[in-house]
Amino acid sequence: MPDRMTALSAELSNFTSVIVTGGSSGIGKSFIGLLGKLNPSLRFCNLSRTEPDIKSTQLNLRHIPCDLAKPADIAAAATAVADWVREDAAGGAVLLINNSGFGAYGRFPEPELAHQLELVDVNVRAVLDLTGRLLPVLKERGGAVVTVASTAAFQPTAYLAAYGASKSFVQHWSLALNEELRGTGVRTLVVCPGPTSTNFFRRAGLRQGSVPDAFGMAADDVVLLALRALARGRAQIVTGWKNRVSTALVSKLPKPLAAWLAAKVLARFRLKQVSK
Repeated sequence: MPDRMTALSAELSNFTSVIVTGGSSGIGKSFIGLLGKLNPSLRFCNLSRTEPDIKSTQLNLRHIPCDLAKPADIAAAATAVADWVREDAAGGAVLLINNSGFGAYGRFPEPELAHQLELVDVNVRAVLDLTGRLLPVLKERGGAVVTVASTAAFQPTAYLAAYGASKSFVQHWSLALNEELRGTGVRTLVVCPGPTSTNFFRRAGLRQGSVPDAFGMAADDVVLLALRALARGRAQIVTGWKNRVSTALVSKLPKPLAAWLAAKVLARFRLKQVSK
């Protein structure tokens, strides 16, 4: 394992600046932690409402408070981030990680319409807004855009309807953008994890442990697989063999049938909703 980590560190050594959204917890926090171990000289900039609680005196981390549901916050943060990138005397490549996102479980528009609209703002509009504003500096320096989607992107997801649709949007957008960026020195990777040990279920209105551990992955494992895919120049990765099998199977089904099956599975979670 140490040799493989050393090899991964070398493969990602062209990056000197990393921008993460939602790095205060979950997968975003794991990206910062693992990349910081692979390359202690990396500069990190986190955009979220809460500052990451990462206890490391060696980590070069700047936190810019930002509510990704607010366009004005994104515009101001993007300007600050672009200036921060250009301060990097090393002049290396830039890695933008669009990680922030959340779900909402229930019959639409539960739990309330405002929550569903905020979900679309954070999961979709913020990803396009921030990436569009930062693409010029990425093209100046070279780099990559990593966007965290979900296995929910592969089929309609009743009871998580807006969430699944938002992840399908960013999945297709990332893959299309990768083709548009050929020859620019910038590429994209979309990461599609399944159930992961984060705060996702609680934020979506479900009790922790709604998905059995046998079907989930740790955030650190998801991030390690994502970084290996990035180093190999992949455009998409579905993390974990169980997730790869399930998404391959459901992708072959007619969409109405896939929607019916997903509804049968996801309806069972209603028993695990947090009490109103």
